[in-house]
Amino acid sequence: MHKRPYRRIGQWLELLPADIAAEAGKDSEPEAGSHPHLVRQWLLACSLFPAKWINRLFSVGGIKWEGERIALLAFPPADPVKDPLYRKAQMNSSSVEEPEVLYEDDFCLVLNKPAGMPVHESYPGQIGTLDEAAARLQLRKGDPLTVRHIHRLDDDTSGPVLYAKNDLAQWILDEAMRDKRIDRRYLAVVEGHVKKASGTINAPIGKDRHHSSKRRVTPGGELSVTHYDKVRTFANATLVRLKLETGRTHQIRVHMSHLGHPLLGDKLYGGDTRLLPHQALHGERILFPHPWTGETVEAAAPQPDWLIGLLDKLGGRTN
Repeated sequence: MHKRPYRRIGQWLELLPADIAAEAGKDSEPEAGSHPHLVRQWLLACSLFPAKWINRLFSVGGIKWEGERIALLAFPPADPVKDPLYRKAQMNSSSVEEPEVLYEDDFCLVLNKPAGMPVHESYPGQIGTLDEAAARLQLRKGDPLTVRHIHRLDDDTSGPVLYAKNDLAQWILDEAMRDKRIDRRYLAVVEGHVKKASGTINAPIGKDRHHSSKRRVTPGGELSVTHYDKVRTFANATLVRLKLETGRTHQIRVHMSHLGHPLLGDKLYGGDTRLLPHQALHGERILFPHPWTGETVEAAAPQPDWLIGLLDKLGGRTN
């Protein structure tokens, strides 16, 4: 995709046919006022949008011609009264911390999740999730789009979480996630001195049959790859920067523990909890291809208070 111009009018995304034709390398375009079926066929032939999305729009009357422009129903709102997430967001609006917005536009949103806040509901009736915060943000703007997280962080891990704000963005970002084109980078404080300046941990991860909420390195597990760089060494700890190539549950925690360096505070995987009551893991930044332009977007999360305090206790900070 390229930086094609568009205009949003409420629920509708409007495009000039000439812009689409130029990007698709087409010599012709539909005649003004063409029937939606013909517009759909032409859009499918241009191959700029997922065919599933174009066909769904057509099935709900979401393709039409407005003046000189093709209009697509790209931003249908949720019903805040009926939608379960929006209902919960409104019920729980006064008692939770509102996360910082790291990036936002018509198509996507990146929120800076605090440690201790779950991304989504993990049991019926759970409140105070990041998903609710995303919905509240849309409510305050008077734009209740259906926001969906593209990836997750553990409850006690802080950092950026990417959301799609419509179906088109979700399909494109989900595909980017599967193709490993979404780059997630982390800071972690681990026990002991990591010897190598950098390294790669390629060790399959699977469920621990003796502990339902735990994962472990096992020959029959899923492919799991983590890259790390040593940032700073303290008396009995190391600050490392990590990059995920795969996204398994607890991947960084499992891999660093397997290496003999569990995260500080990570009781589940053998970490010392005296300086911190949760794992010392922070999502530093996320880089992703924008679902409309294809250009790389980088959203960085500042070091949280818990990490600053921990580094102070250990004897230094890093930029």
